[in-house]
Amino acid sequence: MTGMADMDRRRIVISGCSSGGKSTLLKELGARGFKTVEEPGRQIVREALETGSDALPWVNPAAFVQKAIQQAAKSLSDVQNHDGPVFFDRSAIDALAHCERLSLTLPDEVKALGRSCLYARPVFFAPPWRDIYVRDDERPLPFEEAVREYNWLRLAYPARGYRLIELPKTSVEARADFVLNSLGLPRISR
Repeated sequence: MTGMADMDRRRIVISGCSSGGKSTLLKELGARGFKTVEEPGRQIVREALETGSDALPWVNPAAFVQKAIQQAAKSLSDVQNHDGPVFFDRSAIDALAHCERLSLTLPDEVKALGRSCLYARPVFFAPPWRDIYVRDDERPLPFEEAVREYNWLRLAYPARGYRLIELPKTSVEARADFVLNSLGLPRISR
């Protein structure tokens, strides 16, 4: 894949099923002293709900995806001088996959921007986990739709040269230890 050799291996994505514990895991990693970046989609949805914008995935998916790609690119730019690992809740790849799944049309420069966002090759993937699944104003989709999205992402990441590492269904502390062990990083405790 073009550009994979040049990717920044310190930029680690945690993706997978909606409400699969990704944000909780990032909070735990942040509490242990690691830099984290919130999911672009939740930021966009929160802002749209507050301002009345239509850039919601269930109202105007093209506007939502475009903003998600732009936010993901900005997030990478914002941490370019950070020397240590940075953990991202989702990535531009999630937005590109959403675009493909829904057959959305985006401007070529937005798609190119999304493709220019490169991350570490291993991507940690939160599996569907009905026991912790929660619907809220920022995530109104039913569990079955979240599983369909997850299945699409399981194809989208490897198609771009990324290797998936499935997160175990366990406590957030054990999940954080699993991620850090997998990356050879110190298991800093809170």
